[in-house]
Amino acid sequence: MKKEITVTAKTIEEAVEKAVAALGAPAAEAITYTVVEEPKKGFLGIGAVPAKITATYVAKGADVAVEFIRALVDGMGIDATVTLVPGAEKDENKLIRVEGEGAGVLIGHHGDTLDSLQYLANLAANKKVAGEKRDFCRITVDVENYRAKREETLRALARRKAEQVLRYKKSVMLEPMNPYERRIIHSEVQKIEGVSTNSIGSENNRKVVMYLDAELPATNTARADFDEFAEF
Repeated sequence: MKKEITVTAKTIEEAVEKAVAALGAPAAEAITYTVVEEPKKGFLGIGAVPAKITATYVAKGADVAVEFIRALVDGMGIDATVTLVPGAEKDENKLIRVEGEGAGVLIGHHGDTLDSLQYLANLAANKKVAGEKRDFCRITVDVENYRAKREETLRALARRKAEQVLRYKKSVMLEPMNPYERRIIHSEVQKIEGVSTNSIGSENNRKVVMYLDAELPATNTARADFDEFAEF
């Protein structure tokens, strides 16, 4: 997303600061500017001419995603802050946090609304305007630290169900989950000796099945869930 603005101020330095704030850029280094007119003091303030610059800012993918989510949150009337968590400059994985009163409405049942928001944020981050160069980035959106809480809940569920498989010697099928959640289940069960996992079903109805190692299924799609998550 490219933005351009013309700014006037007493000095070029002040004009640059105003441009950074107006363009929503993270720092002066993120913009490019051209001096249109040098400032002149004049005589006793008479005939003074302010500095004038034209400044351009091309937002990176993660910044575009942040702006998208902020606009959505404001449009819904939710009092919340949206921040991009600092990370390695060249890391393609970016985390955006949404925190504040009423932000929980963005989570939905088992995170389904949050997953939809994350999907749209990724589309916004990686949509290229004609002639624009933008590196690919993968956006993760978290609301009120839901991701960590949900992960711990799923890991506890995986351990509990695995114990049932070992105790009763019967397979257990879980409710439908998205690729991210199935990956967590597979990962946790891999730590438990004697129990394995498999995924069955299609699209939004895929479920994880836990079974004794001796009961090997015809095909094992646990690996597929890990690969599928890479595109999630």
